[in-house]
Amino acid sequence: MKEYWDIFISGYKGYAGYLWSEITFVYDYKPWYENYFYLLIGISLFFMILEWTRPWRTNQLKFRKDFWLDFFYMFFNFFLFSLIIYNSLSNVFVNLFNDFLALFGATNIIAIHIEKWPRVAQLFTLFILRDFIHWWVHRLLHRSKWLWQFHKVHHSVEQMGFAAHLRYHWMENIVYRTLEYIPLAMIGFGISDFFIVHMFTLAIGHFNHSNFTFNLGPLKYILNNPKMHIWHHAYYLPEERRYGVNFGLTLSLWDYLFKTNYIPYNGRDIRLGFPGVERFPVKFINQNLYGFGSSGKEQNRI
Repeated sequence: MKEYWDIFISGYKGYAGYLWSEITFVYDYKPWYENYFYLLIGISLFFMILEWTRPWRTNQLKFRKDFWLDFFYMFFNFFLFSLIIYNSLSNVFVNLFNDFLALFGATNIIAIHIEKWPRVAQLFTLFILRDFIHWWVHRLLHRSKWLWQFHKVHHSVEQMGFAAHLRYHWMENIVYRTLEYIPLAMIGFGISDFFIVHMFTLAIGHFNHSNFTFNLGPLKYILNNPKMHIWHHAYYLPEERRYGVNFGLTLSLWDYLFKTNYIPYNGRDIRLGFPGVERFPVKFINQNLYGFGSSGKEQNRI
C-alpha cells in the first residue's frame, strides 16, 4: 500500500513541476514549440480573433454569454484538475492495472508494436483509433442516463464560441481516459508524438465550437465543423434523434458512416442547450457537483 501512496504523492510533485516548467519555460527535455500551456493560449487567441473579425453570428457579443466561465474551464480541465487529483490517481490506476496483469504473468498488453512503424503511420493510426474511440464514448455519454447528467454541463452552453469546447464536467476526463486506455495501450500509448495528435484535435475542437466558419467543400464529410456541430448542441431535435446527432469530435466521417449525421438546414441561429437548461446551475462549482445524487435532477439556477 505504501508503494501506491508514494506513487500518488510523486504524481502531485511531478505534475506540479511539469506545470510550473510549462508556465516559466524552464525545461530542457523538449523544444520550446511543444509548450502545451502557451500553445493552448495561442490556439485560443487565434480563434478568438477569427470570431471577432469574421463572426458567423454577427449579432453575438464578442464576449458572449458565459465566455469567462468557459475560459476558466479551459484551464481547469486541462491543467488544474490534473494538478488537484487526476494525474496522481491515474498513475496509481496504471500501476494497479499493471500489477493485476502481473498476477497472470502478463508484463504488458501491447499487441501491436507501433513504435516500429514509420512515424507518419504511427501518427495516423493513433489519430484514427483515438478519434473512433472518442466517437463511441461520446455516443455513450448521450445514451447512458447516468453519464448524460455529467455531459449536460457541456450542453448547457447557450451561445457558441471556441471556449465552449472545453466546458465539460470533470467526470468526462475520467470516462474518456479510462475507456481509451486499454485500446491505446495495446498499440503503444506512450509514443512521443502523441503531442502532435492532441494539439491537432484541440484546434479542430476549438473550430467546431467557434463563432466562425467557412466552406470546407468535400472536406465537410471528413472533418467536423461549426455548421455540423451546432446541431449537436441543438435544443430541439426530432424524437427519432432524441439521443443526439453529429457525435464526431474531430472527424465527421464516423457520423456519415453510421448514419448519425444531421444537418436539416443552416443552423446558425438555432436555440442551443437542452430541455431544462433554463433550470441548470450556472456557477462552476454547482455545475461540477451536478450528476451526483439529487444534484442530477433539474433545479433552480444557482
